[in-house]
This record gives sequence, C-alpha cells and structure tokens, in this order.
Amino acid sequence: MDIFDRISNDQGGPLGQYRKKSHGYFTYPKLEGPIEPKMMFNGTEMLAWTFNNYLGLANHPEVMKADAEAAKKWGFAYPMGARMMSGHTQLHEKLEGVLAKFEKKEDAFLFNFGYQGMVSTIDALVNRHDIIVYDSEAHACIMDGVRLHMGQRIVYPHNDIEKCEKALERASRLVEKTGGGILLITEGVYGMTGDLGILDEIVKLKKKYNFRIIIDDAHGFGVMGDNGRGTSEHYNVMDQIDLYFGAFAKSMATIGGFVAGPKEIIDYLRYNLRSQIYAKSLPMAIVEGCLKRMEMIETMPELREKLWTVTRAMQNGLRERGFNIGKAEACVTPVFLEGNLAEATNILIDLRNNYKIFCSAVIYPVVPRGVIMFRLIPTAMHSLEHVEYTLNAFGEIQEKLKAGKYKAEEMKNMAIED
Repeated sequence: MDIFDRISNDQGGPLGQYRKKSHGYFTYPKLEGPIEPKMMFNGTEMLAWTFNNYLGLANHPEVMKADAEAAKKWGFAYPMGARMMSGHTQLHEKLEGVLAKFEKKEDAFLFNFGYQGMVSTIDALVNRHDIIVYDSEAHACIMDGVRLHMGQRIVYPHNDIEKCEKALERASRLVEKTGGGILLITEGVYGMTGDLGILDEIVKLKKKYNFRIIIDDAHGFGVMGDNGRGTSEHYNVMDQIDLYFGAFAKSMATIGGFVAGPKEIIDYLRYNLRSQIYAKSLPMAIVEGCLKRMEMIETMPELREKLWTVTRAMQNGLRERGFNIGKAEACVTPVFLEGNLAEATNILIDLRNNYKIFCSAVIYPVVPRGVIMFRLIPTAMHSLEHVEYTLNAFGEIQEKLKAGKYKAEEMKNMAIED
C-alpha cells in the first residue's frame, strides 16, 4: 500500500481522530496579543490559565529590554553551525557556568531544545548492557529516549516506591549478567498533574542498590525550592541527584535547556549528544536573554513568592469547594471531573464562550484512558481577583455538571475555518 494512502485512510490516532471537529478551537487555538493574564481568542478577551510562564518573565520589562538589545546586537543567526564546529562562544560557556553553579554541580551543557536534549542525553548515557528504570508517567521526551535504548528497560507504577525498589532489585540481577549499569529516570514535577517525583524516597535506595539518577525538572527549575533551584532543592537532595535536567520553556519563558552534573560526565555528553552535535547552536540573542533571566531568578525572589501566593490560593480554593485536584504540590493545577469526552467538550465551550476563561482540556494519550482533566497554570502575572473569579466559575460548572446540563452523545464541532 502507498504510505500516503494508508495515512489518508487512518482515523488520525488518539488525538488526530478529532482533528476535523477540534482544530482551531480545542486544538491549535490561536491566543493573540501580549502574553498577559488576559488575551484574545476568536475576537474575545479571555482570562488565560494555559501558559507555563510561571514567573511572568515572558513580558517582564527587564526581560523584553534585554531580549531586544540582544537581538539588535547579535540577530538570530549568530553563531552559525553546531557548537562543536562553529557555534561555540564565550557567552554559551558563561551561561553553562551560571547554570552549573546555580544547581551546585561541577558543569553544565546547553541544549537548543529541551525535548531533544533529554532524548539525546538518555541515548548517550546508556549502552545495550545497561538497564533503564523509569516511572510509568514519565514525559514523552523520556519515553522517546527510552525507546532508543537497545538494552532492557523496566517501568514501575507512578511514584510507587515499593515497585520502584522491586524494579531496582530486578535490574541489579540483570546487570550481573550483562555487565552494565542502572540508570533511574524520574521527573521532579509531573507536568500534567503537578505532583512531585518521590526523590527523597528514591535517593534512599542508593544505600542498597548501585544506580545513577537523572531527573527531568522542566517544571521545577526556577520555581521549586527556597531559591528556585528545583525539586531536588525542595527535597534537600541536590547532592544525591547525579544529573539534573532543566528546561527554559517554563520558568524562563524561552527556548532551550541544560543538563548539569559531574564535569567528566558532562564533558562526555558534550561530545556524544547527537541532537546537539548535529544541530545549530542556540542563538546568541537567546543565550544573552537567558543570562538576564537567571540573574532575575537569583535576585528577585518576589516573583517566586507571588507565583506561590496565586498557586496556593487557587489550589486551596478548589479543594475547599470539593474539587479533585489530585496530589498537586507544584504550580500545575489539574481539575479532574467525572464525565465523558462529549461532556468535557461542552464544559470547555461553556468556560470559553460564557465565562471567558481559557484553560486546556487534557485527554488520552496525554493522560491515562478514562481521565478527563482541565489544566490550570497559575503564574506570577495573575492576581487573587483572577483566582476568585475562576473559582466561582468552576463552582457553577460543577453544579451544571451534576444537573446533567452538559450531557451529549458526541463531541461538538467547533472547528474554526480560516
């Protein structure tokens, strides 16, 4: 069969099957205007709870000034080429030094994209003799990195320390035969549900088993811990995490990421990360902008304090009103509702069309089958008045849902024609 014919006859996969009804409204929506708590969607102003702009740096005057000056000075072409060939500069090295010091590691290496960086890091760290142990709810970038692994991998149920230990026991027996090592991969903050990886419990297992830990802390970097150093700081286990992975897309509101750890290991990765060796270097304007962002993260704790004030108000308010938000401890705030997909779409339509609230509805395969979740992202830009309005809206939504006002046989067609 012709490949294009097969694709044309395919329903589109777990997400793509809805594309004709959802495109432009539920999926690929266009939020327009400055990145602020209120933005325009389909010509209407919305209260937006959908951006991972935790510290409000995307539109912060100091950041915008630094970005504009850097863009004027460097443009977005320089440096040309991959880091190893012609894309390396003193500022790239300086940013790596700042990140390493911030995470209390010997060295760090920059990624042009966080997703690619994690995939490539896993690929570079392990060979076919090694065993990977990982959490069942790991992010797609971890899953894709694990899929590249030519050796064995063992998954344990999400945050189940007993099953995690059993996985390590099994891995320990296997490496006795293969002669390899064990890499355990977990997240600091799980980006869909806002719960934390059980780093404090996992590191205790190092006393019994020989393994290395890498954590994906994309949603924890800059936010978690007393100084924003991440979930490992939150748990006071920074010195027990072997490799720390952070992304710039969340708290830094820009592109890129990094891995930090022992100098010898980072130097090895520097020469073996395929996604960086064969890709263009992070543009200088972004590198200089990141240095400014790091300066602000280190010297402006009030941004983090405001974020947590808004986050706690939202999460406490939802729990007080009887909503199920799971084990959310980080800023990501899920709202789990009982109902089918058609009801979920009607709720989202009501939120957007009548309450002028824009949040994301999340379904399989982003979350497990049978789960319908609305995802709210508090930021330092939001106010307590925004929180109160949203809490009242969700309270009314809950009552309507109980009264059966959202019942429907199938998902409504809200596709927007260009």
